[in-house]
Amino acid sequence: MALTRDFKETIKARAERDAAFREALLTEAIEQLLGGNLKVGKAVLRDYINATVGFERLAKATGTPSKSLMRMLGPNGNPRADNLFRMIGKLQRVSGVHLEVAAGR
Repeated sequence: MALTRDFKETIKARAERDAAFREALLTEAIEQLLGGNLKVGKAVLRDYINATVGFERLAKATGTPSKSLMRMLGPNGNPRADNLFRMIGKLQRVSGVHLEVAAGR
């Protein structure tokens, strides 16, 4: 199901005013990716990028064209690990959110 423009604008507006929401979006995206739910993880990461730094700024930071980044995170995208981790690293630096992985049971 495609997201409506109103929903995306709502996400962006909330992200602009709520730092905890921004952090939760990034955290959820990474948790979904690590949990093997690539489709959801990419979608949440795409929403996070659109609501925060934008693909143009991320493209400059990573040295990857914005269209390539968008394709990687699209429904049929299949980002290589190096590209995905480069994106995540830059997003952490730009956002000031530093995620850590911990073992759990």
